[in-house]
Amino acid sequence: MQTYLGKERHLMSDSEQRPSQDSKPSKDSNGDQPRKPESPNSNRTVLYLLIVATICLVFSPLLFTKSELKTLTLSEFEKGLEDGEYNKTNVYNLKFGLTAITFQNQPLPKPEDPPSEVSPKLFRIPVATMGNTWQADVKDQIKEHGIRVSPSEGPSEWQSWALLMIIAAPLILLLILMIRRVGGAGSALSFGRSRGKLYAQDDLDTTFDDVKGIDEAVEELKEVVEFLKSPGKYQALGGRIPKGVLLVGPPGTGKTMLAKAVAGEAGVPFVSLSGSDFVEMFVGVGAARVRDMFQQAAQRSPCIIFIDELDALGKARSNGMPGGNDEREQTLNALLVEMDGFGSDQSVIVMGATNRLDVLDQALLRPGRFDRQVLVDRPDIKGREAILKVHMTKIKMDESVNLPRVAKLTAGFVGADLANLVNEAALLAARKDKKCVTQDEFEEAVDRVVAGLAKQTRIIDDEEKERTAYHECGHALTACSLPNADPVHKISIIPRGRTLGFMMQSPDSESHNTTRSALLADICVMLGGTAAEHVVYDEPSVGAQNDLQRATDTARRMVTEWGMSEKIGKVHYSESRSSPFFGGRMSEEPVHSEETIREIDLEVKRIIDASYEQTLEIMQSRRQVLEQMTRDLIEVETMDADHLKRILDEHHPGAQIVPGTFPKTDAADPYSDADAETNDGDAEVSGTDD
Repeated sequence: MQTYLGKERHLMSDSEQRPSQDSKPSKDSNGDQPRKPESPNSNRTVLYLLIVATICLVFSPLLFTKSELKTLTLSEFEKGLEDGEYNKTNVYNLKFGLTAITFQNQPLPKPEDPPSEVSPKLFRIPVATMGNTWQADVKDQIKEHGIRVSPSEGPSEWQSWALLMIIAAPLILLLILMIRRVGGAGSALSFGRSRGKLYAQDDLDTTFDDVKGIDEAVEELKEVVEFLKSPGKYQALGGRIPKGVLLVGPPGTGKTMLAKAVAGEAGVPFVSLSGSDFVEMFVGVGAARVRDMFQQAAQRSPCIIFIDELDALGKARSNGMPGGNDEREQTLNALLVEMDGFGSDQSVIVMGATNRLDVLDQALLRPGRFDRQVLVDRPDIKGREAILKVHMTKIKMDESVNLPRVAKLTAGFVGADLANLVNEAALLAARKDKKCVTQDEFEEAVDRVVAGLAKQTRIIDDEEKERTAYHECGHALTACSLPNADPVHKISIIPRGRTLGFMMQSPDSESHNTTRSALLADICVMLGGTAAEHVVYDEPSVGAQNDLQRATDTARRMVTEWGMSEKIGKVHYSESRSSPFFGGRMSEEPVHSEETIREIDLEVKRIIDASYEQTLEIMQSRRQVLEQMTRDLIEVETMDADHLKRILDEHHPGAQIVPGTFPKTDAADPYSDADAETNDGDAEVSGTDD
């Protein structure tokens, strides 16, 4: 097998903005005075106080009265009238109510009377369960004893309103809570609102000093930040700020982190959201969110809007083809108009990030919308060393760690891979109960990230283990015998992931241009494993599946894309093209004649056969070296470059062309000396498929 080493705060409308209590006050759009955060419980507290006040008003007569209340039965009251206990001298303010008869033993005080030290005693006679004839009989008895009956009074107006408020207040509170719940994020009432997160300046602690390994991209964005800080310098010469900046690069290269650094350096409001936040099932919702986002950003201008994964929103429109998406296309149209249309805001900068530039709509990429495209590429060896240095400050590291060597072993890694590598090394050291991370943990972490987790407990019989060792040593011996192949870094027959073993190559220097001879050497290295099995066992195995697949793909690209075949010529025969809907290569109907396709297949087969013959010749002529390498590899299971060099020196004491390589035999070279450009220059790993 062969592979390449490489690798909140919600922005709401003004009526519903609710910053958290622990958030710091942010500056207003002018940047002069801080805006005090609105308390999230202020409206609720006012409602609670209103309910408590209403209850106090209703029950105030009972809470603040000083009178003593005594309950009598009607028979006791009638008997008291007959006995003279209740008469006109101690029965005052007698009233007939619907449910009770009330009176007191003292007359009502007049305004000119001095306050009495003795509180009146109140009497209450329940009559709710009695018939309708009792009232006339009792009134007659009272009149016979000369007691005056006061007219009945209904409840006061404020008491009636208070009772109504007590009943209505819980219903109003329940209605408010239901509306707030229904109107929250993601609900039906919030479809048209932007889901962007507004970051205050105090929340953004990432600066350009924290971004390493992508110096060119940082320099490009520093100009945008400087324009936001001092626009007069550019406007005096007639310059204008870019309306859009598109960050393009492979996954994990630091595009989002670079956007955070721009926000931390710019000192202006920063709104962050994903392209998928605009996509909904209902047509028109995404367009409404785009308009709402720009409207709120304009209120805080100058402002930066960052849209991550822009390809989810900005894919090329279908042009009437079946399978179109009306909702996404309307959302894209709204974004195009807001960025460069009638009434577009000049002080709102849009930043986007994507790793699928080929699927974006051309109208989105034109000047006036995304004026600048900043490439955030994989870091070189110096960039990887700088990134590793940043991540290594977070762990306890031994002084013996060779940082340049780790950077060399991680050719093709991106920033996310390097962060994961440092974390894996720290976890391995902790698993071994070490006090600090050493060089061994970093090299083991490289193997783990590239080839997978080691399966130490996997049971492999001796015959299969020996075949795997011959296969991996065949890869390594071929790489050491060809002057254009990358040096071998490590050979292992410990199962990792889906492989039974692997051979890792590491280039001496960064390469961005690969020649034809180097590609042919790579094909020979890929075929070295199956050639070794053929020489030793005279029978192939399925372990070479990935090797054959990658060797065939390289040979086909040499013929059809890079013009490296003298028979086919310097013509680009493309049988596939990029789809406007997908980032990968999409097959289409053949555009060449059957004769041309046949010639391409024959030329690919000729290159593979010639490479295999050369590899077989290496295996047969250096059979003793292959046997020695296999015996030592079975014994130690993992062989480094120093161990391999000692074996090669023992069997070939003469001069070498390049350290670790030997001159070819006198056999005729089946290839020509054509060169071509390609970007596949990363370090490689060869392995045996499981």
